[in-house]
Amino acid sequence: MSARIQRLPPQLVSQIAAGEVVERPASVVKELLENSLDAGATRVTVEVEQGGVRLIRVRDNGAGIHPDDLALALSRHATSKIASFDDLQHVASLGFRGEALPSIASVARLTLTSRVAGQETGWRITGDGGDTVGEPLPAPHPVGTTVEARDLFFNVPARRKFLRGERTEFGHIEDNILRLALSRFAVGFGLWHNQRAALDLEPATSDEARARRMAELLGREFAAACVFLDHADVGLRLWGWLGLPAVARAQPDQQYFFVNGRPVRDRTLAHAVRLSFQDVLPQGRHPALALHLELEPTALDVNVHPAKHEVRFRESALIHAFIRQSVQAALAEARPGVGPASVLWPGERPWPAGGFAGGSGSGAVTRQSGLPLAVNERLAAYGQLHVSPSAVESASAAVPLAEVAEPPPLGYALAQLHGCYVLAENPAGLVVVDMHAAHERVLYERLKTALTQGGVQTQALLVPVTVAVGPRERQWVEEHGALFAQAGLDMAALGPETVAVRHIPALLAGLDIAGLVRDLLADLAAHQASDRSERAILDVLASLACHGAVRANRPLNLLEMNALLRDMERTDRGGQCNHGRPTWAQLTLAELDRLFRRGR
Repeated sequence: MSARIQRLPPQLVSQIAAGEVVERPASVVKELLENSLDAGATRVTVEVEQGGVRLIRVRDNGAGIHPDDLALALSRHATSKIASFDDLQHVASLGFRGEALPSIASVARLTLTSRVAGQETGWRITGDGGDTVGEPLPAPHPVGTTVEARDLFFNVPARRKFLRGERTEFGHIEDNILRLALSRFAVGFGLWHNQRAALDLEPATSDEARARRMAELLGREFAAACVFLDHADVGLRLWGWLGLPAVARAQPDQQYFFVNGRPVRDRTLAHAVRLSFQDVLPQGRHPALALHLELEPTALDVNVHPAKHEVRFRESALIHAFIRQSVQAALAEARPGVGPASVLWPGERPWPAGGFAGGSGSGAVTRQSGLPLAVNERLAAYGQLHVSPSAVESASAAVPLAEVAEPPPLGYALAQLHGCYVLAENPAGLVVVDMHAAHERVLYERLKTALTQGGVQTQALLVPVTVAVGPRERQWVEEHGALFAQAGLDMAALGPETVAVRHIPALLAGLDIAGLVRDLLADLAAHQASDRSERAILDVLASLACHGAVRANRPLNLLEMNALLRDMERTDRGGQCNHGRPTWAQLTLAELDRLFRRGR
């Protein structure tokens, strides 16, 4: 016979609730920081010891808690942030459940000290994991609040056994502070571990300061290869930083999403971003980013998870489409000469002010005595080596680059290196272009454009090209003939081991058709493409572009090299090939000067 139903003791109720809210020390830090931010703090300091297990202390300069409310603050479902169901529909604060402080107090020795403006002194209240708290007592304290949580899980040893090592637990605390620091730029954050400073962020109220904070938190490499996105439409706004393919990662561990300032982990947002990057990232790589979505509070439900990690959108399809289109547009603009990508992609470029300096490269060359003049002081002397804008059309009348009013972003070609790279000069210095990767992106974007504008234009072959294939490849041709036709490739099986090609995309005229078809079928077999998916046709176009692009060791003249540079500047996503590799790199005059120790 089952036991009779009984009411649980208050302490056990609080400990059950704590199991939902307080998973580890980082959970305590997150909840306390959210309370500080909701209280209007402009400076928050976090001190932890032994990864937060021994001590967590959070100080803020917020509005504080009235002494009459201190005991109530440690009781369950007590909050100043909502009072009605209508308030719950318009939640603008990070916290609203009224569970954080009592949950923490049920599994740790907690001390809460606070002072509001107008009070002569602060007041302190304590709890030791039981179901009662002490009486508030006067205590010196500036305006604001300090919460100390000591000996986490001291009364729940089973929970304490599941904690990881000190370094791991502190890493989770750092990640939570990073997320909040990326969501509240106007707030200063400090972090100390075992009495050593780990982070000190001043409030960032200007665009320049926000960019510096982003660089400090997400790293020098990310800051050097990202673009800023800010797009608003249909009552939505998306802004933040997108890492370009150069800083893609093996895991999605540097993807930070914020909804109305709230750090979240959301599948809708992550999936939309993943689809947006599928044309510029190889399989298995994940973009790095920090994106903020802003929308009306009534358009989402934040009351989904006790720890408030998740939200639910009322129109998830609209959100998904908006995110995908916004990110795709930003990536399309990441081409030479458009937006910050021309400066930040793909090498280590400094911010306009107060940023990072590039490496000197002195460790890679024989040291020489310094020369008195820098390269950029004698730029005009090299004039006759460069091609003028008119030379792109007529290959004549060369003039110094310094005399060109507005030279194009990638400059003008100088030479071809080892049959693989185009060397060009622009006002910033030396540009190196991977000609196959660049031509591959140009062809791919042209094929995609043609597909969306009425279909890929084809060219009939006077004599069909026959290609020897294996049984599996022949089966692919039979099963996916409509897919190939949509991509401009008309072919059909002639026999058990033969395929005939009758039409090809006009953009690929003059290529080795038999080799192209064999490579295409091999690619599709490896990726198991399906003609039922939107991705399948893009896979075919990408494969055609890859195998149709100029190959290594093919000599190009200056006219052809300059034509490729101009195509890159006009092509969406021109900064990387279809596989996510960079198509060009910039070596600045300052970097050249440092390399050869000029001006030292």
